[in-house]
Amino acid sequence: MTAILIIVAAIVLLLIGYVGYGSWLAKQWGIDPKKSTPAVEMEDGVDYVAAKPAVLMGHHFSSIAGAGPINGPIQAAVFGWVPVFLWCIIGGIFFGGLQDFGSLFASIRHKGKSVGEIIRDSMGRRAQRLFTIFALLVLILVIASFVNVVAGTFMSESGFGVTGSPSGNQTTAMISLLFIVLAVIYGYITNRLGVGTLPATIGGIIGIVAIVIIGLNFGFVMTRTEWIVFIGVYIAVASLVPVWILLQPRDYLSSFLLYGMMILALLGIFVCGFTGRASFNIPAFTGWNTSIGTLFPALFITVACGACSGFHSLIATGTSSKQLDNEKNAKPIAYGSMLIESALGIVALIAVGMVFDKYTGGAFGGPPAAFAAGIATMFSDEGSSAYNTIYALLTLAVSVFALTSLDTGTRLGRFLFSELFLKEDEKTWKDATGVRKFLAHPLVGTTFLVVIGCILGGLSLSQIWGLFGAANQLLAGIALMAVCAWLGQAGKNNKMFYVPMVFMLAATLCSLLITVKNKIVMIGAGQALWGDWFQLIFAAAMAILALFLVAEGVQTFKKQKQAKASA
Repeated sequence: MTAILIIVAAIVLLLIGYVGYGSWLAKQWGIDPKKSTPAVEMEDGVDYVAAKPAVLMGHHFSSIAGAGPINGPIQAAVFGWVPVFLWCIIGGIFFGGLQDFGSLFASIRHKGKSVGEIIRDSMGRRAQRLFTIFALLVLILVIASFVNVVAGTFMSESGFGVTGSPSGNQTTAMISLLFIVLAVIYGYITNRLGVGTLPATIGGIIGIVAIVIIGLNFGFVMTRTEWIVFIGVYIAVASLVPVWILLQPRDYLSSFLLYGMMILALLGIFVCGFTGRASFNIPAFTGWNTSIGTLFPALFITVACGACSGFHSLIATGTSSKQLDNEKNAKPIAYGSMLIESALGIVALIAVGMVFDKYTGGAFGGPPAAFAAGIATMFSDEGSSAYNTIYALLTLAVSVFALTSLDTGTRLGRFLFSELFLKEDEKTWKDATGVRKFLAHPLVGTTFLVVIGCILGGLSLSQIWGLFGAANQLLAGIALMAVCAWLGQAGKNNKMFYVPMVFMLAATLCSLLITVKNKIVMIGAGQALWGDWFQLIFAAAMAILALFLVAEGVQTFKKQKQAKASA
């Protein structure tokens, strides 16, 4: 019954936040349905392509969700369910939703440009370059983290090819590969053959059922290293082709997996609550210190995507703003998606609660497996056909979302890498000259990000995730600062950004400094491996860049205050 009370409270509070706070933000900023969006004004058939709200919702939600709202809350459950619940709700409504909505709105008022361009407009060219470098470091960590997750989900110890007696990993791999093919077919028939959204969607759902049946009977076998190489090639290609070919249709179809997963989980929670099939056994609060650190800052770093995630600002300004057909849809797509993700974080918390003893005992390879096992346990006993089917479907969903985040992140990195070498009057790499033209070419940035990300993806997830969480949340603080500065410059109310901005910057800088300190101690003791050196260099670099950006932000806010006083 505890699980039912938790999920009902979460849904009610998030709905109140959406209707109340979300609508207030839209009014404060002046959302204008009559104003043309960049997707309409600058349509190019590649990146700027107006999408129907349902399709864009699928892309945006799938991209921001990834594996983050599952990994984070489950890892943070060691603090107890109350801290995770409160941070997902409060963070989602007042921190994450604010950042996502504000970032998308600022971008569509900047011709679909990135957070870096928004920073240049309000804080100057130097601040933009610092942010771009910082964001690229974050995206490398995003690629490394999710390459690690996906390769671990698909891998076999040995062998190559199709097998007729698949394991769980091999089933997931086969379904995921077929899902990519299905997405390309969907994109072609809707964008080139003119098939309507409704019949295409029905066909897509039937296709999902078909590939699941195939995957349950035939698996695909590759080793971890082979999967890392394959994923690298895939995300490189996916980030370069027009969005209508793969990104839009795949994300739209994958959203049905996510919706179905959440509906299944909600059904399971109520079934367990009334039948007692499984019980929620996470303590309300375990203490201020746990295996992952002290509550502050560890909780706010570990639970990222379910509460507040800087990666979302890159998606909102990098791809979603280029596909938004009307400003009125910014609230449901950006703010609404964030709150749905918060609900997913709560669902993940409840799922692990059903198998918490096994999880803490090390029975699962990682949070995605614990999540799938927790929901499957709500319906059937471990080892049964029903359990195995549900487990496979849920593992598939997590891997699909991770792949979505991967190629979206790579596409965003390509944009940012090019921006780093372009002058103010140059729109694309074609406008540049000499070495800058070469460096700004999409292939160069894509290759750089993919190669470095895949190499780091070979590290253990524990070596990547904590650093990714800190970098990601620090990016959130900087994005909040950027939108706050732009709103101030535009003469709009930006006071709602002050507390979230300061809190996120403080929590994440503390986390990075703790990482730097710990790694220096390990190096001094002669215990450091190359992964520890990587964490030290990345943590120190991001902390330094962030401090410079904060200094630029402080100067900007001082100038705005002085200008306002003079007026």
